[in-house]
Amino acid sequence: MEKKLLNKISSDYSDNYHSHLFEQYKMYVESAEKISDRRQNANNFFLTLNTVLISVIGLSFQVKVFDVISWSRLLLAILGILICVIFWFLLRAYKQLNSGKFKVIHEIEQLLPLAIYDYEWNILGEGKDKKKYYPFSHIELLIPWIFGIIYLFLGLAFIM
Repeated sequence: MEKKLLNKISSDYSDNYHSHLFEQYKMYVESAEKISDRRQNANNFFLTLNTVLISVIGLSFQVKVFDVISWSRLLLAILGILICVIFWFLLRAYKQLNSGKFKVIHEIEQLLPLAIYDYEWNILGEGKDKKKYYPFSHIELLIPWIFGIIYLFLGLAFIM
């Protein structure tokens, strides 16, 4: 059973109903922004981690440090694939969390004079019309795949 958003109606609440509603809305929008900030920090972390790992693998061809342990490059490639899997799941979780938050924001806006986020989403074709708006999350979710494919090819090259 899905719980409804509105816990109280204005007649069952104090005179502060509308100001409290707006304050809660502002806090909730801020929490959505914080999720976006955390998502960007995660992106930066994993992009840096993947860049460093691929650089180490590339450097291993120049500096013969890894010749003593020939399987170490393969282990680094496998580690890279695991990092990409974690990266993808994390991005997907942030996407789902943001989607849920914006559904709540749209619902709260039905109680306010302006439905700004809902209106903007409508103008952008709700992410369905790629000419109006191509969601960043679609592009973002490709990045771990690209790195993962690089690691896969590197790993296969190390095996052969």
